[in-house]
Amino acid sequence: MEGATPLVEMRDIELSFGGVKAVDRVSLDLWPGEVVGVLGHNGAGKSTLIKILSGAYQMDAGEIRIDGARAEINNPRDARAYNIETIYQQLALADNLDAAANLFLGREIVNAFGLVDDSRMESETRKIMGRLNPNFRKFAMPVKSLSGGQRQSVAIARAVYFNARILIMDEPTAALGVQETKMVAELIQDLKARGIGIFLISHDVHDVMDLCDRIMVMKNGQHVGTERVEDVTDDDILSMIILGKKPERAPEPEGAG
Repeated sequence: MEGATPLVEMRDIELSFGGVKAVDRVSLDLWPGEVVGVLGHNGAGKSTLIKILSGAYQMDAGEIRIDGARAEINNPRDARAYNIETIYQQLALADNLDAAANLFLGREIVNAFGLVDDSRMESETRKIMGRLNPNFRKFAMPVKSLSGGQRQSVAIARAVYFNARILIMDEPTAALGVQETKMVAELIQDLKARGIGIFLISHDVHDVMDLCDRIMVMKNGQHVGTERVEDVTDDDILSMIILGKKPERAPEPEGAG
């Protein structure tokens, strides 16, 4: 990736709550078509860091760059203007509405008379779901009747439809069964192939090993380390989370390189 520009650069980010540094000079980047897992115990600062990118929190110090240019993100609307979409664990879906109404919630398509165009919204939903989850059939059902994986696919479809280039996924496979987890993994692979960059917040080391290209670990608001998944084991990652220690590298043999 030498000479290229990251999709996202977060540099020396700081945020304090009541004198406690929740995020302490943390840097992180993300490339197109990459999944970066952000890990740490509850209170480690991982969600706080990513909520700064999503516009939910404003940083005290630091810099965010999108495509190499400095970005001003003061609220979620600003984040969306940079094509940043967030899929929270709770999914923020309206349970009593169907997939199309959820996909366009707050951004409804209207006709020439200013009325909500339900048929066009359903047609657009069928198109995007046909690409992301061809087995999805429950277009007329309220989303509360959908499985966890189907609900996740509706939330992902909403982000993709509105041209997300940077996707934040909070515990995307939490409480999902094996088949549902597999479905979400396939959706993530599809998003990567489209060049979308993904920050994946997770507690699950196995999830991260399966879904991510790199992992970044935080502890007590500080950056422990960033590693390529292929270079570390589950135990290495657990050591980073629990002990705050980077994995030890075997010394290169004499004369290497």
